Amino acid sequence: MFPLRLLALIFVSSATVDPSPEEEKEKQDDDEEKSRYDLVFMRGDLLEVPRTLFTHFGIYLGGGRVAHFIPDIMPVVSTNQFRLKQMVSNTRLILGVLAKVGSVRVDSVEDFAYGAEIILNPMDKMCSCAALQGEEAARRAEKLLGDVAYSLLWYNCEHFVMYCRYGTVMSFQTFQFCKTVRKLLLSRGVAKVTAVLAACLLVYLRVMNTWSVLLAVLLPFLLWMAS
Repeated sequence: MFPLRLLALIFVSSATVDPSPEEEKEKQDDDEEKSRYDLVFMRGDLLEVPRTLFTHFGIYLGGGRVAHFIPDIMPVVSTNQFRLKQMVSNTRLILGVLAKVGSVRVDSVEDFAYGAEIILNPMDKMCSCAALQGEEAARRAEKLLGDVAYSLLWYNCEHFVMYCRYGTVMSFQTFQFCKTVRKLLLSRGVAKVTAVLAACLLVYLRVMNTWSVLLAVLLPFLLWMAS
């Protein structure tokens, strides 16, 4: 019994060793950093971070933490919590977009911003719905933490924050993207080009039955009417 008691005593002693001055300083610096963000942001604030091709959004939870919805393939291929909590790489993000899987996760303000400028509550001036109370917005974000189906057009990070802060699910980025695609594809010029290509294809393939002609006429007609 004595060796077991001695081993237990050593284990307890080692587990309760006083932190080193370096560890205390690191913890103090971390607390000061969190306090600094709490002076700038309020719980429930909507944070916007411009990226190269898109804009990312999150909800500030307090203590230097941000809840945000991001595409991520890792929850599908691994249950390792250490890997899941690591910052999402570009590869994980792209594969998540393709697989339509993502997660609402909590990261530090630094990891969320990734060196970019943070814009505070920009949607307050754009959205017709009044912003909810900060605590309610933060609680909504916290309830949604975990794996969520992701859609680049129909449910992305902007849809997530709009629901949390304004109670509506919409995305201005998606609207602008669809509007641009409509201008590019649903035009009279595209309809004319499609009609010419369809006619050339019929002649080249020498397929002149009723169904092939109908299909060749239908697509240009629909594009023309939608333009």
